[in-house]
This record gives sequence, C-alpha cells and structure tokens, in this order.
Amino acid sequence: MRIALAAGGTAGHIFPALATLGALRATGEPVEARFFGPDNRGERDLVQGHDVPFEAVPAAPLRGRSPVALARGLARTALGVATALRGLRRFRPNVMLSTGGYGSFPPSVAARILRLPLVVFLPDVEPGLAVKAESRLATLIAAATEAALPQLPAEKTVVSGYPVRDAFGTSRESARTALGWGADERVLLVAGATQGAQAINRAVWQALAQLCERARVVHITGPAASGEAEAERSALPDSLRGRYEPAPFREDLPALMVAADLAVMRAGASTLGELPAAGLPAILVPGTFAGGHQRENARWLAERGAAVVLEEADIATLKGHILDLLNDDERRDAMAEAAGAAGHADGAERLATILREVAAR
Repeated sequence: MRIALAAGGTAGHIFPALATLGALRATGEPVEARFFGPDNRGERDLVQGHDVPFEAVPAAPLRGRSPVALARGLARTALGVATALRGLRRFRPNVMLSTGGYGSFPPSVAARILRLPLVVFLPDVEPGLAVKAESRLATLIAAATEAALPQLPAEKTVVSGYPVRDAFGTSRESARTALGWGADERVLLVAGATQGAQAINRAVWQALAQLCERARVVHITGPAASGEAEAERSALPDSLRGRYEPAPFREDLPALMVAADLAVMRAGASTLGELPAAGLPAILVPGTFAGGHQRENARWLAERGAAVVLEEADIATLKGHILDLLNDDERRDAMAEAAGAAGHADGAERLATILREVAAR
C-alpha cells in the first residue's frame, strides 16, 4: 500500500497523520508513505525520524489577507498544486490522507485532479477553511468528535476519534520515572503550541516565582521566546531555579503530558486527542486566529468537565486559576477522569482501517 500524507502549519495537523501511519505499519502490511506539505514552519523537522520522505509543496494561508497578499497567496497555492501534481505522479499512491491546515490544500487538490481517493481528517470541532474546501473534494471525511458532524456532509462523514501517538500509552509512573520526577511532586506543564504563545509566556513569567514555589514548572516557550525564558530562569532565587524547566520545544511532550498534574495550553487541533489520551486537566487559552476554531475545541472539553477556558483578554487572572487547581486535588482528579472519558483510545487504528477500505474501493 502506498499512502500520501498531506498536512502543514502546526504539529496538531501533522502528528495525527504520523500516528495513523504508525497504525497502518503496525499491522505488518508493507506500507510506503510520502509526506506532501510546506516546509516553512518546521514541518520537515516534525516528520523526520518517521521513515517518511518529505516533499516540499508551496502553500499559503488565504484567510483575512489584504488584496495583494491574497493574490500572492493564490499564486503560491497554484504553484503548490502544480508541485504536488508532479510528486504524486511519481509516487502513485493508492490513497491520500489530509489532516488539515492550509498546507494540506494544494496536495489535496492535486490528488483529486489525478482522481486519487482522498480521506480528509478533521482534528477540530469546527472545520477550518482548508477542511471546508477539501470536504467537497473528499472521498470520505473522518471527524475527531461527534460534535463536528452537523458541519460536515452526512453522506460521507464518519467519526474516527483523534489518532494519537503510541507514546501516550505509557503509564504515569513510567513517565515520571523516565523524567526523573518524584511520584508526589506537583508538576505544571505550560505549552503554547509548536510556535509558542507569547501572551501565555508573559503571564507565566509574571507569576513565575509563586508558581515555582507550588510546583515544578515545565515550560515549552516556542523558539522565539527561548532567550527570554532563560533570562527569567536566571532571575529566580537559587532555591527555585531548578524548579523551572524552559525549552523552545520538547520531543517528549507525550511523556510530559502523561506525567503532569495540570497543563496550560492553547486549544489547537491536538488538544481534542492528546489531553484525553493523557488524562490531563487543563486551563485552555484559545487563540483567536485562523477563524477562532480553538474556542470551540476549548468549549467542547470544558463542557465535559475536562478543562477550564480562559479567554486571552483575561490572561492576567491565569496565576489565580493555576494556583486554585494545584491546591484542589479532588477537582483535578475529577477533571482528569473527565478528560480520559472524552477521547477515543483507538483513533489511529480506526482511521487506518478507513484508509485501507477507501484505498481498496
């Protein structure tokens, strides 16, 4: 079986594709894969190590742009379609899996021009512009959650759950041992998505000493803020400096999520799958970019009791929310249980089965 993967923009769109590929390979069936997407936000680095050749395909976001920027974006999208056409003709896949993000659109259009079966996966509650467009081209659409069904064509949409990486299958005890954390140590994980989130970063730094007095703070800042994070760490008292662990990016994020007591995060595509997989209570600060779909993701988890939603306009109150939850074991335990009940543990396997069935048609 040959499968083309199309995604781009954020890790929340790329990791589901890689998790599904892992589930396909786990069956023992020979699978040859190739990744098609942009290479301007670290996509190639995320794909490396998964035995997937990477083909760079130009792409550009089209939402909310000036007339000149829109024209440039359309021209870049057209170039991406032409580039993907050449790559797909060489590779000759049996099926393409698109997991959304603006980077998935040119390869998806190329796939349908070549009359290749196209499975589109929606990782969010609310489809973004790319998935809305691709849903018209798709052979089949797979949704992460039932809440997305009213916004998708019923005749070709199924619920697969969110495919998560195998690393989320480790136990809390094993993860803590591997990370060198004590069994009873309080741990706060702050992760503002692949590129970081400056509003969250600043709110954490303003309260850093008080947070470190209450918990070990593991902070994924994004590359642009790594220097400032190190300066904030150096300014801490000697007794607290070792309790703050900033990094621009962490490959072991699944282990961190499984082992942490509480997370502060955006509410991007990955949260619907990874917070339930880790059973991790969270304070979600949804971004207002890309159509504001993060707010729907955050609301979906909050309605199930798994998260607290904090609007970015209220970010000054973040410290109080963190300390309240770190001091309330009973509430966190209830949120963790709710998070675990919100997901589909077999999302990768279900989406892999869908791909095999579509490819065989």
